[in-house]
Amino acid sequence: MAAGFLIEVCVDSVESAVNAERGGAGRLELCSSLTEGGLTPSLGLLQVLKQYVKIPVYVMIRPRGGDFLYSDQEVQVMRKDIELMKKHGADGLVLGALTEDGQVDAELCMELLAAARPLPVTFHRAFDMARDPVGTLEMLVSLGFQRVLTSGCDTSALEGLPVIKRLIDQAKGRITIMPGGGITERNLQRILEGSGAEEFHCSARSSKDSAMKYRNTSVAMGASLSAPEYSLKVADVSKIRTLNAIARNTL
Repeated sequence: MAAGFLIEVCVDSVESAVNAERGGAGRLELCSSLTEGGLTPSLGLLQVLKQYVKIPVYVMIRPRGGDFLYSDQEVQVMRKDIELMKKHGADGLVLGALTEDGQVDAELCMELLAAARPLPVTFHRAFDMARDPVGTLEMLVSLGFQRVLTSGCDTSALEGLPVIKRLIDQAKGRITIMPGGGITERNLQRILEGSGAEEFHCSARSSKDSAMKYRNTSVAMGASLSAPEYSLKVADVSKIRTLNAIARNTL
């Protein structure tokens, strides 16, 4: 990996975490429900995964899918999840919250950051759903977040590249801007050269066929748009190594 450069891989299993580390990831974002953008993982997953990897593990604190406007009960869940994840080995946390009018919920974020101390905290892609990226970034700097994960307020980091570049210029090293969203070996070089980013976030997954021999294809465990039961998505060592090589050559 290029000096000073870091690849964060989002994972939802021990197998993906091990593969990500083998491929050269410098940090993991641990989630469940990646099809929903990532939710809080189980405590059991964190505890077992920490036995198998040495790189830092940042845990997602997000109690449900959908928007980032949280009820009092959901905030209770987030506070308890922060307490438990800190206690059981999280190296950092990933969270975010907005008000109903698309501003950072500064009061709630201050509360959650206080609960997270002394762990570093990333503000997740709730940033991309906020009203004003310039003002939002200044708020996150003032609150004390270490980094922001963003697609540049667009459908992917490549499409949001102009905004990502402006955010990195605005940040001036006060906070890390980490591009994420649709990053692959096909577009990474353009994103790095166009933004000046020193970290990026990806899933780098491939499909893996289920080991099940008996298969009932008439039944689905989730909603009609859920992932198929007999195909798994797992972080791909070779993809992550390729991304590392691209980053090294680009920088």
